[in-house]
Amino acid sequence: MTAPTGGGASPGDRAELARLLDEDPADLYENAPCGYLSTLPGGRIVKVNRTFAQWSGRPAGELLDASFPDLLTVGGRVFYETHIAPLLRMQGAVREVALDLALPDGSVLPCLVNAVELRDDAGAPVLVRATLFEATSRRRYERALLAAQRTAAESEARSRTLHQVVSDLAAAVSVHDVAEVLVARGRAATHATGGAVWLLAGEPPVGRPTGAPPLELVAESGIGPRLRVALEEAGGWGARLLRPGGVRVVPLGPDMEQAEPLLAAAMAEEGADSLVLVPVTADGRRRGALVLVQGTPGDDELISLHEPGTPSDLTPADADLLSTVGRQAGQALERVWLYEETARQAARSAFLLDAARLMSAATGVGETVQRLAELAVPRLAELCVIDLVGEHGFLRPAARHADPTRQHLADRLRELHLPMSGAAHPTVQAAERMRTVWIREPTDEWLQAIARDERHLAVVRELDLTGLVAVPLVAAGRLLGVLTLGSGRRRGSFTAADVEVAEQLALQVSQVVDKAQRLEQETRTSHTLQANLLPPAPPPVPGLEVAVRYVAATRGADVGGDFYDVVPLPVDGTVALAVGDVVGHDITAAAVMGQLRSVHRVLLADRPSPSAIIDRFQAGWALLGLQRMATALFGSLDPATGQLRLASAGHLSPLLVDGSTAEFLDVRPSRMLGAPASPAPAVEWAGVLPVGATLVLFTDGLVESRTADIDEGLAQLLDAARSATGAGPDELCDRLLAELTGDHRADDVALLAIARV
Repeated sequence: MTAPTGGGASPGDRAELARLLDEDPADLYENAPCGYLSTLPGGRIVKVNRTFAQWSGRPAGELLDASFPDLLTVGGRVFYETHIAPLLRMQGAVREVALDLALPDGSVLPCLVNAVELRDDAGAPVLVRATLFEATSRRRYERALLAAQRTAAESEARSRTLHQVVSDLAAAVSVHDVAEVLVARGRAATHATGGAVWLLAGEPPVGRPTGAPPLELVAESGIGPRLRVALEEAGGWGARLLRPGGVRVVPLGPDMEQAEPLLAAAMAEEGADSLVLVPVTADGRRRGALVLVQGTPGDDELISLHEPGTPSDLTPADADLLSTVGRQAGQALERVWLYEETARQAARSAFLLDAARLMSAATGVGETVQRLAELAVPRLAELCVIDLVGEHGFLRPAARHADPTRQHLADRLRELHLPMSGAAHPTVQAAERMRTVWIREPTDEWLQAIARDERHLAVVRELDLTGLVAVPLVAAGRLLGVLTLGSGRRRGSFTAADVEVAEQLALQVSQVVDKAQRLEQETRTSHTLQANLLPPAPPPVPGLEVAVRYVAATRGADVGGDFYDVVPLPVDGTVALAVGDVVGHDITAAAVMGQLRSVHRVLLADRPSPSAIIDRFQAGWALLGLQRMATALFGSLDPATGQLRLASAGHLSPLLVDGSTAEFLDVRPSRMLGAPASPAPAVEWAGVLPVGATLVLFTDGLVESRTADIDEGLAQLLDAARSATGAGPDELCDRLLAELTGDHRADDVALLAIARV
C-alpha cells in the first residue's frame, strides 16, 4: 500500500515520488541496507545480494557456490559448525548471532546474523535464508562495556584484598604472624607462585645504622630450595631489597643472567619469569621487603595482574595496591615491635599503664594533654610540651616543667606558636617528617638556629636542656600534633630506651586524642543538628494551648528521625500539624527528618488537605532522593470552630483526651512514605476537637519497648492519659513521658499535645 502524495507538490514532484515508490523487488533485494544470502543446508551459497558482496569485499559471482562458513574467521567457523548449524536443525531459526566476516585484506567485519531453515513437506532441510547486519559500532561498545566491567571488578577485588590484609594484620601478634600474612596475601593478590619476606634483624636502633643492614628470612611459601638459597646468596641482595623506591619488577632476562647467573638459573628451573619486590616500610623507613615469584598463575587467587603469556609488568593500580600492603605490613611490624619491647621491659610498661589510666579518665582533648604533661614530668622528662594541629597551625595547650621554679619558662613557651612547616625547630621537623626527631646534644649554635627570636632564644638557654625528643602524634595516617620532651642537667641525657617509651606514649596519646577529637566533633555535629533540624517552639495561637517534647534515645546520636511541626497558616488562621518517624536512629535519619519537615512546610504554601500532603509526598518521593522510609501523621485544625482533619501514612493514630476519658481516633493509615504508592488516595478523618479537650500526637518510641509489644504500650498510654484528669498540655506531656519512658530508651520520642481553650 502506497501513501497518497502531498496535495501541495508540483506534478513533476508527484510523478518522481510515484516512480520511487513503485519499488522493484529485485532492486530492494540487491540494495537492501543489510546483507541477504541463501545457502543449501551444507552452507553452500546459492544466492546473495549486492550489499553482502560489497561488505565481504568479493564479487557476487565469486560468492556463488562458495561455502558460507569459509567466509568467517576461524572462531566463527567453529561456532557455525558447533552451534548455529545444530540450532537451525533443532529450532529452525537463530536470532542475532554475532559472527565476524574475514575480509580479503585481512581485516574482519563484525555482523549480527538472523537465519531461518526452510524444509519440505517431509521435514527435510531445503534452504537456509540469512540476513546480516553490520555491527562494528555495537561490537566496539560491547568491548568498551566489558572492559569497564572488568576494571570495576578488578578494583573491587583489590579493595577486598586490602580490607582482608588490614584485618589479618590487625590480628597479628608477632613478627612472624605479620610476615605470614604478607606472604599469603601478597601471593593471592598477584597470582604469584611463591613469596618470601626478608626483614631487618630485630627492631633497629633510633640512630640510622651504618653499612649494609642484616636481613633475615622470616617467612616463605611456594619457593623451591634452590631458588631460596639463590635469593639468600645473591651478591648484595640485602642492599637491593632496601633500595629506595617503590614496587619494582625484575624480569628474568639477559641483565639478570649476567648480574646473577645462579639466581637466573634457579628461576628458570622453577618456571619463574620475574620477581616483584615490594618494600615493607613504616613511617618512611625501610623495614624489609616482600619478594614475589611470578610464573604460571594458578586458578584460585584473587587478582590476576597480567594476562597469561604477557610480560609480568604491574599496572599502576596493582603496584599501588602492593605498595599499600607493604606500608600496612610495616605499620603492623611497628606495632608488633613496640608490643614485644613493652612486654620485655616492665618498668616502661608500668609507666605506660599509668599513662593509659590517667588519660582514660580524661573527658576531653584539653584535659587529656594536661594530664599527659603532668605525668611525663618528672618520670620521663624535665620538660614536656604538647602541640596540637589546629585550623591555622599549631596550638600549644600544655607545657609543664618538673621544677616549679622554672614553670614560668614553660609558660612562656606555651605562648609560642610554631609554624606547621618550613622551620628548623624539632617540633616542626617531626611534623613534616612524620617521625621522631632526637637531638642528643643541643648546642648553642643549634639553639640559635631553631629560635624564632631573641626572646625565644633566651628562654631555651635558661632551660639548659641536655637532650630533646619530638614525637609526632599520628592516628590513621593523620597528624594530630607533636609531643616534645626535654631533659636537663639534673636528669641527664635521653637514652634509646627513653625515646622508645616516648614513642609508645605518643602512640597511646594519639589514639586517645583522636578518639576525643572525634567524639567532640560528633557531639558538636549532633547538637548542631538537634538545634537546627527540630522546629522552634510553637508560636502562640489564639484559642489553642500547645506543648511539644522531643526526647532522644539513650544510645546513638542526640537526634534521630522523629519530628513534629506546628504551623499557623495565614489568611484563614488554620493550624497545620505534623508528627513523623523516619526509619533508623542516626545522622542519616536526622537529615531525612529535616528534609521532610522542610518539604512539608513548602507544601503548606497552597494549604492542601492532610490527605493531599500524603499523596504529594508519595508522588514526589523519588524526586527527593531519600533512601529511608518514614511514617507520618498530618492534620489541620481550625482554632475557632475546632474542625479537625487528619490523615496517616502508616503512623499510629492520635489520642484524644477529654476530661477523664481518652480514646484513639479511628484514623485509617495509608502506606508509609517511601513505600510503593497505593493506587487509592490517602483516607482522611474529619471531626471536631471540643473545647477543653487535648489532642495528643506521638511517635512509636513512646509506646514501644524491647520487653513488651506495642498493644501493651498503647494500653498503658490510655491508662496514663485517663489518670491525668485536668492536666494541661505541658503537664500531660511530662506525665506521659514519666510513666511510659525510663532512663534507657531504644528509640526517640516526639510528642505533640494541643488543647482547645
